[in-house]
Parts: sequence; C-alpha cells; structure tokens
Amino acid sequence: MNERILDIFTKDALEAARANNTYRTLRHISSPEASHVTIAGKDTVLLASNSYLDLANVPELKQAMADAVLEWGTGSGGARLTTGNKTPHDELEEFIAKFKGEEAAIAFNTGYMANVGTISALCGKNDFIFSDELNHASIIDGIRLSRAKCFVYKHNDMADLERAIEAAKAEFCAREKLAKNAVSNFRGLIVTDAVFSMDGDLANLPELLRIARARDCLLMIDEAHATGVLGRTGRGLAEHYNCEHADVTVGTLSKAVAAEGGFVAGSKQLIEFLKNKSRSFIFTTAMAPAVAAAALRNLQFIDAHPERVQQLRDNVKFFCDALRLHGLQVPQTDSAIIPIIIGDEAKALRISETLQNEGVLIPAIRYPTVAKGQARLRASLMATHTKEELEFAAAKIAEAI
Repeated sequence: MNERILDIFTKDALEAARANNTYRTLRHISSPEASHVTIAGKDTVLLASNSYLDLANVPELKQAMADAVLEWGTGSGGARLTTGNKTPHDELEEFIAKFKGEEAAIAFNTGYMANVGTISALCGKNDFIFSDELNHASIIDGIRLSRAKCFVYKHNDMADLERAIEAAKAEFCAREKLAKNAVSNFRGLIVTDAVFSMDGDLANLPELLRIARARDCLLMIDEAHATGVLGRTGRGLAEHYNCEHADVTVGTLSKAVAAEGGFVAGSKQLIEFLKNKSRSFIFTTAMAPAVAAAALRNLQFIDAHPERVQQLRDNVKFFCDALRLHGLQVPQTDSAIIPIIIGDEAKALRISETLQNEGVLIPAIRYPTVAKGQARLRASLMATHTKEELEFAAAKIAEAI
C-alpha cells in the first residue's frame, strides 16, 4: 500500500474531524434491534432506532422471512430487468401501491437509491428543482446527479418556495428568450422530506400541493420517516392531513417496516418511466426475493395492526410530556423523532456517553448531519417502549444535561 498517497487523500480530514468533535466510530451492539439492546454486555434502553414499530423481532415475521429464504434462496441472481425479477418483488410492489393508495409502485434496494434514481431520471440539466434546505442527503445527491438547476428554499417556508419558483421561471424565460410568463415548457420539481429526520417536524403537504398545482410543478415527497408512523393507520403524510397525494411518493422499507429496501409509488406512467430510466434500478442486482417477501409480510402486519401505530403515538406524547416535566424544552411532534438541542458538539458527545453508561442509548447528532452549533440528542421511540422505560430515560436525560 502506498501510505504516503493514502495520507494525502485521508489523513488531514480525519485529524480535522477529531479536532472538531465530528469524528465517528461504529458502536457494537450484540443483540437484535429492539426496545432494549446489549452493548458491552450491558442491557440498554434503545432510544435511537428507526424501527419505530419494533417489528424486527416479532416471532411470526421472523418466521415468515426464514420460510421465504428456504423457498427463494439467499439472492436474486440478477438485475430486475434481466433474471432478478421474482414473484415476491411483484407481490411487494402490488401491496405497496395498495397500502399507499396509488396506481403502481416500484421497489429499490434502498431508500437512498430510490431518491437518487428517481430525481436523476426525472430531471436534467435544463430543468429546475426546488428543495427544502433540510432535505436528506439522498435527495441532495439525486439533485446533484440530475444536473438540474437547484433552488434551495428556507425550511418549510412556503412563501420562500413560491419566490424561488418565480425566480426560476424568470430565468427560464430569459434563457429561452420567451415573453414573461410564457412558460408552457417549464419543468419544475418540488422535493421535500415528509418528516425531517433530525427535527421530527412535518412538511406542509396541503400547501405544497396548492403551490405545485398553481405553478405547474411536480411534487415529490420522501416518506422514509412517515410510512408506518403518520396517519391513523400509518399510511403517511396524506393520511395524516387527509389530503391528496404528491405526484411522486418515495419511501423506505428499512425503518418502520423493519426490512430492507426503498420504493416509489405513483401513477402507472411514472412507474413505467422509472423502470426504463432510473439508473439505480436498472444497473443493480435485485434485492433478495426473501427480503422482498419479508417486507411484504411486515407491511401486511402494519395494515392489520393499526393499534401499533397508535401505541407509538401514545409513547411519543408521554415521553415529550415527561421531558417537559423534568424541565427540558422539546417541540410538539406528530412523528417519532424528538430532538433535544444541546448546541456544542463536545458537550453533546459527553452527554450521550454519560447516558450510555447509565443504560440509555441516545446518540449525539453533529455536523455535518446538522448545522454547526446545532448538535443535539436525537431520541426516536418505538411502539413497544413501556411508560416506565420512558420515564426512566427522561429522568436520566435531564440529569445528564
């Protein structure tokens, strides 16, 4: 190995991360994902999982995946458009469409690939994208790959979004030498997270729909942290607001669904387009059929057990109330994500380490995941946390802070 050249590429960046308290290491957990996990031999309350409904350890769901492996083997053998497309993939997509109330759906290997593949397929260098400033990295990377002109609007600021669209239309008219407002060929995509993963707040879907319709843009939302969480039955942001769906709905199967993969749901035309144009779908080996079968079974479980979604919602309210009773300021939230702002990166790390030693795992989120000086503890709850566990955790958090 050429260590000198490797140092040129890596050493300074690693040393800077250590100096700025943004260096990251892997935490070893020696038990399955659940409301309690084992770290270094110690039982620990887990307040850091995206497995919001705690489905990864449901016996019937584990058995269903084991049975699927025995039936379908451990891999798919090819891309979906060659030899990789199997019965579980088709059945999964059919159920996703039904669950989301859409005409059709397409499964990707990850939610990241769904965002990157969808945005870069829909948009090109002559198009315009309007992106919330707190959107997930996968959305940002999809925009970069598309080469479209991106206007970043202030977080959840609908007036700023409208201003950005008008600025883009003016630029379009100037570029195409068109009269003002002659924008019949204007191609704009509004894209936003449904639930913002570090703040836990929601996109204003009714207003986004109004703006998209009034200004002739497509609307795309990423429901990674909304599917299985928002709405009476966990169907997401549209169910939460009781409104229409976005034109493009992206989601993940690896959070509340507790499997692996991502998806896009929408019209049949959209899904056929992605099958033919999305590079992250076309040029990758399909997810293992057993994984698709497991995701399907888990989604069916959510569909059959809306009380699990309500249980999660009850836990979030109880935990937020408990934190406030201990003197901590936390926002009202309809999601399962509760940010506790600390500010200083080193202090957030110390508090998180103290809490882990006390039997509560809640990570310190730091730059570049959030802005500098906005380090925080990010609590994320499960439907199966008990009130006693949540009260214990709230007391320990307040004490550590």
